[in-house]
Amino acid sequence: MVRMARLTRFDHDGLTFDVDDAGPEDGAPVVLLHGFPQRATMWAGVAPLLHEAGLRTLAPDQRGYSSGARPRGRAAYGLGRVVGDVAALVERLGAGPVHLMGHDWGAAAAWSTAASRPELLRSLVAVSVPHPAAMARALRTRDQLRRSWYMGFFQLPWLPELALSRPALAGRFLGASGMDREMVARYGREIVGDGALRGALGWYRAMPLTARGATGGSGLARRVRVPTTYVWSDGDVALGRLGAELSAEHVVADYRFEVLPGLSHWIPDEAPERLARIALERFLE
Repeated sequence: MVRMARLTRFDHDGLTFDVDDAGPEDGAPVVLLHGFPQRATMWAGVAPLLHEAGLRTLAPDQRGYSSGARPRGRAAYGLGRVVGDVAALVERLGAGPVHLMGHDWGAAAAWSTAASRPELLRSLVAVSVPHPAAMARALRTRDQLRRSWYMGFFQLPWLPELALSRPALAGRFLGASGMDREMVARYGREIVGDGALRGALGWYRAMPLTARGATGGSGLARRVRVPTTYVWSDGDVALGRLGAELSAEHVVADYRFEVLPGLSHWIPDEAPERLARIALERFLE
């Protein structure tokens, strides 16, 4: 494979995104998409294991998180816009189709990219969050609505920023989801301290627009036609089994569903070796 220059940033939609580009420069590229409320540093335990297998990783700080990519207004954070960011990164890399892995909101973006821009991808690994259409169906149930109470709270103006900027309140909320003390401290530095909280919440506030199709191109209801592995943990307090199991109906390609027992929502932080092993089974085929 041709050796490629390192990519530290790229531009799209009038925004500038920071990228952590690591691993063998001539390795097959894997794009890693973080979720809420984390940044590209969340892949610190997973990426080196992919490098050891000869893969190159590109982990952007996404829309709302990169200091040069924090637009105002919820319409700027719809999944269609985010898919455009991912496509711009892949096209800027210029290495052909890539492997794609995402966690949490990064998984939603990865599912949507695979559904709407399959020509950009060699394979998909989605972690924790199910296919958007499966999630929408699960949200019609009492169990998933109960788990997703915070999504409604995040629609409110300024109050979520106020609450999640307070260390004690944020620590209780994030700790209840399974984050340990070190992860909560990183959230304080990288999200609150760096001014990324409002942009991070923008992804949630754009949900009603995405559901109505107002942000366009998200691939919300489309089926995925690239080889896919979906990884879910049964200790996830935010995401129940129904959405996880329904995701299979939205993939018309080789599909694997991996359940990690006893783990919380934060699979990449909690079990990087297990996640990397599952991902490599897909990426090295």
